[in-house]
Amino acid sequence: MCKSIRCSSAVLSICALLALQGCGLFGGGGEDFGQLVGVQGREYDGMPTPYGMVRIPAGTFHMGQADEDPIATQVSFNKQITIGAFFMDDTEITNNEYRQFIQELQEGEGEYEFLIGRGANFVEEELYPDTTVWQRNYTHHMGDPLVQYYYSHPAFDNYPVVGIDWEAAKVFCQWRTAYLNEYRESNGMFIMPNFRLPSEAEWEYAARGGRDMAKYPWGGPYIRNSKGCMLANFKPGRGNYFDDGFAYTAPVASYFANDFGVYDMSGNVGEWCEDAWNPASTAIVWDLNPTYNDPNEFRKVIRGGSWKDVSFFLQTGARTFEYKDSTTAYIGFRCAMTYIGRSAGNEFN
Repeated sequence: MCKSIRCSSAVLSICALLALQGCGLFGGGGEDFGQLVGVQGREYDGMPTPYGMVRIPAGTFHMGQADEDPIATQVSFNKQITIGAFFMDDTEITNNEYRQFIQELQEGEGEYEFLIGRGANFVEEELYPDTTVWQRNYTHHMGDPLVQYYYSHPAFDNYPVVGIDWEAAKVFCQWRTAYLNEYRESNGMFIMPNFRLPSEAEWEYAARGGRDMAKYPWGGPYIRNSKGCMLANFKPGRGNYFDDGFAYTAPVASYFANDFGVYDMSGNVGEWCEDAWNPASTAIVWDLNPTYNDPNEFRKVIRGGSWKDVSFFLQTGARTFEYKDSTTAYIGFRCAMTYIGRSAGNEFN
C-alpha cells in the first residue's frame, strides 16, 4: 500500500514538472511561476573556430630550453606548466592578410575606436610594413628587389609579412577583433573574445604539438626527414640558405604541420609573443597560463627562429628578444584567441 502511494506521488510530481515546462518554466517562453530558472533566451551552440585558426586543447607540458643549452638551463630552469584551451592561427599572418588590414583602416579610418588620437598619418607611418628592412638589416646586401616587391607584388601574397613591430602586431589584433565582432553583433550572434598575440607559454605549448620535451615541432631530434629533406626554412650552414628550398622566406605552410595542425613553428620567420623579455621568466611566472608582463621592459619575446637563423633557434625551447619598436626582415607574428568553455578541451577530440 505504502509503495503504491509513493509511486503515485512520483508520477504526479513528474506530470507536474512536465506541465510547468510546457507552460514556459525551465526554458519555455512563458512565466517562471516565481521560480529561479535563470535568464531565458541565451542559447549558445558553442564557440566556433575562427577562420584560419586551429583549436589547441588544454594540457600540461615542461616549458624551457633543452638540456644541450647548459647556459640557458642554469638561468631559466625547465618547469611544468598547464595551458588552457585556446585558438591559434595555423600559419603566420601573410602579406595579403595584412594588406586587408591596411586597406580597411585606410578606407574606414574614423570607424575604429583604437585609432582615435593616433594622428592623421598613423596607418602609413606606424602600421605599414617597413620594406627597407631588406636593405638595412644586412651589410652589402642586394635587397632592392625585395624592398620593391616583397609586400606589394601578388607573387608574395602567401608569404609571411615582415617589417612589422610589436605595436603594429597588437593593433592588427585589435582591428581583427573589431572586424569580426561587428559582423557577429549585426547578425545577432554573441561576440568572440579578443584576438591577441600568444603568450610565450602558449606559443611553446602549441609548437610542441602535444609532444612534451620535443626538441622540434615535428618531434624528432633531427632537422632532416628520412629522405634527407629539410623540415623547416632556416640557415643549414655558413653561407648556405638554399638547402631547405628557399633562399629567403617561404610561402606559409610549405612544410608539414605538427600534431596540433600548426605550421612553421620552426623557421621561416620568428614570431612576436605577448611577453616582456626576462632571462629567468620561466622560473618566476605562475604555472597556470603564465604571461610575463613588465610595462617598463621594451624588449619582447621572439620565438621560432627564422630563415636566416641556424638550427639552434628552431628548437621549441629556444628564446630570444627584440625591442618592441624594431622592424626586421625575419620577424612576423600570428594571433591567438582564448577558448571559452570546458577547460579540458575534450570537445576538440
